[in-house]
Amino acid sequence: MTLSVLSRRTIVTGLAGACLLPAPVFARSGERKLFSDHFRHGLNQWRIEAETPAQVSVAEGVLDIEAPAGLTLWFLPRLEGRIAIDYEAQAVSAGGAHDRVSDLNCFWMAEDPAAPAGDALTRPRSGKFEDYDTLETYYVGLGGNGNSTTRFRRYVGKPGVRPLLPENDRRGAEDMLVANRWQRIRLTADGNQIGFFRDGRQLFAFDDPQPLTGGHFALRTTASHLRLRRFTVSRLA
Repeated sequence: MTLSVLSRRTIVTGLAGACLLPAPVFARSGERKLFSDHFRHGLNQWRIEAETPAQVSVAEGVLDIEAPAGLTLWFLPRLEGRIAIDYEAQAVSAGGAHDRVSDLNCFWMAEDPAAPAGDALTRPRSGKFEDYDTLETYYVGLGGNGNSTTRFRRYVGKPGVRPLLPENDRRGAEDMLVANRWQRIRLTADGNQIGFFRDGRQLFAFDDPQPLTGGHFALRTTASHLRLRRFTVSRLA
């Protein structure tokens, strides 16, 4: 895999290094901003795992992802404790080769039980979806399977095992993606209370008796064209 830089635009099909940039935008009253990315300084805070070469770029404050197959984009700083992750995202449909409105997905508080200190980034993965089964993590697939399902799962770290409770398997149109519309996504991990919100509406609330209290965030997709902006991580009040 290679990395190329074209002025303010970055095309990536490999891995990027780590750097923290202060530019939080989303934290609510009483919340303390921890990390953010305005997507104006490359991809230094992210690592890409792509099943096949993908185009990932940043320009004018927007992260643009064109993925012909499975792709996971890891945020490099580890997150601990009671946190909220906020960003705006868009599923692009404009006639491009990968403009399939599907799979605005994410992992959060991801850990690898087999890795030293549980670090999910210790062992790089191929970008294939099944390679992430060995994580312990929270996962939402928003508009998955060609924008026909929206699902929450709590991964348990076992290959081939992705538990799905009936109440966390949504099929209604109101829970799917809308092409070319920016939507506000908020993920929370507040002790045993885990939440996923879209445009201020809570889609999933999960009470975890054994909560994941630290780990990594990743954006996940497959065969799609996504855009992301205004990424922020905050400490909950």
